[in-house]
Amino acid sequence: MRIMVIGASKGLGRALVDGLSEGNELIGVSRSRPSDLDQHVHWIEADMSEPLRAVEVIERQAPQRLDAVLYNLGIWETRAFEDGYSFLEDSDAQILQMINVNVAATLLLLKRLLPRMLGAAKPQVLLTGSTSGLPQSGRPEVTFGASKFALKGIAESLREGFRDQRLAVTCLQLGYLNTQDGLQTPVEQAAQNGEGQLIPLHDVVALVRTLLSLSDASYVRELVLPAIADERF
Repeated sequence: MRIMVIGASKGLGRALVDGLSEGNELIGVSRSRPSDLDQHVHWIEADMSEPLRAVEVIERQAPQRLDAVLYNLGIWETRAFEDGYSFLEDSDAQILQMINVNVAATLLLLKRLLPRMLGAAKPQVLLTGSTSGLPQSGRPEVTFGASKFALKGIAESLREGFRDQRLAVTCLQLGYLNTQDGLQTPVEQAAQNGEGQLIPLHDVVALVRTLLSLSDASYVRELVLPAIADERF
């Protein structure tokens, strides 16, 4: 399977590249190629904070055929998830940048990549959302939340627009992740960090493997993965 991972240099994106590399052809996309990356992984250097320029670079360098795109990219407010966060203190420039990166870049890139996916045995798009994009999130970050709600809208519309071409689109609504422990850390140890408030990257990688391995007769519309001690869910 030929899989492109957007936002692949660190955190969950890097874990997806490492965890899915066996038996698949991976194409990573980020601003720069990690120095410790397996040389067999194809990498495209593109800065999604400049969406038009980035998608042009990716379009030129991406393979002609893709089976799956994992869009794992999102930025948030400077004081997001802090007690002192206030929407009224967010700068206009920051709000526009977040919409550009989290929403506009997603739309522009999928528009260019979908023609390379349609016709595959099971074309799949996985969008990494957030529990902040769910009605019961209890979070006050306005722009980040709005952008994650937008991902769900993108997914719903893509499914209807390309249902006859059997495009499978899944939203991964993820809670807080333990991004400090990569896959090289035993999952049991990674699960202990955060005392039930953080999700090991191993769990997300395991779920993505399952989603990618489903037959072409089914797909998962939305997957909500909160931490076990997250009282919001």
